[in-house]
Amino acid sequence: MKVKVIWGAAVLLFLGLLVFFVTRFTSLLKPRTDTINLLDTAFQERLEGYFNRRDTSLTPPRLQYLSVRLYTGTSEKQLAAVFKGLNPREGLLLTLLTEEEGTLKNMIEGSFDNALTELCRALPSGIPVYLRWNPDMEVPVKRFPWQYQAPADYIAAFRHMATRCRKERPSLKIIWSPAGYPGTEEYWPGGDVVDVVSISMNGQSERESTAYPPEPDRRGALRRKILRTRFMDKPVFLLTPSADSTYNWRKDLAAVARQLRTDSALIFQSTARNKAASRTAGTLPVLGVYDPNLGLTGSEAVKTEHLFIDLGTIQSGKFAREFEAVVRRGHQAIVTVEPWRDSKIRKDSSVLQNTEDGVYDEEFREFFRIVAAARQPVYVRFAHEMEIPIHRYSWQSKDPVLYIKAFRHFMQLGKDVKQVRKIWGPAGDRGSMEWYPGDDVVDFVSIAIYGLPDKNITDPAKQESLETIFNRKAWRMKLAAKPIFITEFGVKGPDDFQATWMENAARVIARHPEVVGACYFNLADNPGVWGNMPAPDWAISRQTFDRFVQVLREN
Repeated sequence: MKVKVIWGAAVLLFLGLLVFFVTRFTSLLKPRTDTINLLDTAFQERLEGYFNRRDTSLTPPRLQYLSVRLYTGTSEKQLAAVFKGLNPREGLLLTLLTEEEGTLKNMIEGSFDNALTELCRALPSGIPVYLRWNPDMEVPVKRFPWQYQAPADYIAAFRHMATRCRKERPSLKIIWSPAGYPGTEEYWPGGDVVDVVSISMNGQSERESTAYPPEPDRRGALRRKILRTRFMDKPVFLLTPSADSTYNWRKDLAAVARQLRTDSALIFQSTARNKAASRTAGTLPVLGVYDPNLGLTGSEAVKTEHLFIDLGTIQSGKFAREFEAVVRRGHQAIVTVEPWRDSKIRKDSSVLQNTEDGVYDEEFREFFRIVAAARQPVYVRFAHEMEIPIHRYSWQSKDPVLYIKAFRHFMQLGKDVKQVRKIWGPAGDRGSMEWYPGDDVVDFVSIAIYGLPDKNITDPAKQESLETIFNRKAWRMKLAAKPIFITEFGVKGPDDFQATWMENAARVIARHPEVVGACYFNLADNPGVWGNMPAPDWAISRQTFDRFVQVLREN
């Protein structure tokens, strides 16, 4: 009997606590939809200027600003209260934030559809409305749940949002709003769902990021941000923090606009935007090796050999000898031309400017003369890995427009050599397309794939797979719409680890017909660039390479 009484009391106590919890805390579990919580202060920015490659005006439309949080349960009534009091004679730039966890997935799945409908109904009529959703998506920080997300997910969510809002409010102007950080183009949702691009200066997300060094001055930063929108043929709004209201951004914008228009034919080239050409079904990609020790060149599968040359090797005749040796072995050549290590007294620090100015034309003409003697295609890659913000090479960490001019000058010198296949060779890092020199001087895009995601990693098992790296880098190249030639790839570690990695790599390459060539780097890396750490040795055995070829053929 006593046990029953105690049990009954426990049940009553539990029920009492449950009722208390429900009445006291349920409101905290519901989406916050009250008017106060809809207003946001994270994006206190104003429209300072306007850039359009198709006109010379810098004066933006006169707008008022509002930043609002949207929840799945937000109603038209609540939003109407927020919009009450707006000036009926000025347009509205509305920054819309969906801050709930999983916001991209929820948007794609339609969880916000009703709230978007309510929003469009609540928007003031009779004035132009510009809608800006979840800005600064490309900045690699985690201030907001839409940052540090897969570009494909952000794009799908953005397109869903824009399509839904345009259906409800056809007059709405949709703004795509990156900060203008390196990697901006990875998140481009497409011109059919974007009316205006905006970039922001000195935003909080960008101030928190340490992934890339900042530009030395505001004008330089503004120019680079606009450059990163070069493939988006849309007007660009310049947004600045309200705290910067005393700074004359319009003056900087005018100066930058003059610079960009001077080089507009190079910068604002249209790209094919079509699916890249691919190899014929059932055929292998062109297989090659960088193999100075000739450990793999005897394989019947090897069709190309990779040569790295510089000004000095052209001047000394070493390139001619090495190239002729490759031809005698019955192979094609991939030649990476590094415009430095000049044996003449000329500054290596100015190699891109020297290239554009024709300082090295004698050496480059000799290079193309040697190449023209070959009867087979020669893949020519100039000044590779230019986008990495380091100083390993003299052409890195330089102005993209200067690089473009230098690349085009070099390739124009060989335009009549029919054997040349022109390769543009970024590493495939963030922001690569800022350096894209143009469809007319590029036949193939190359990327480099090495297993180490970080040079400080010494454990081979922590290397990334070729598939992981390829997917990331190929996505960054999609605006170029060119076939991909993997001109360098490698993996370090014990033989069994290398063998497994290479087998998986073969399966991935086989699945991607846009990969028309792959060249293995069969040597240790340059020890001079690894500091106190031993340089990774990418060399593999002939057995591992033969198995790679076998798996490639089987798939």
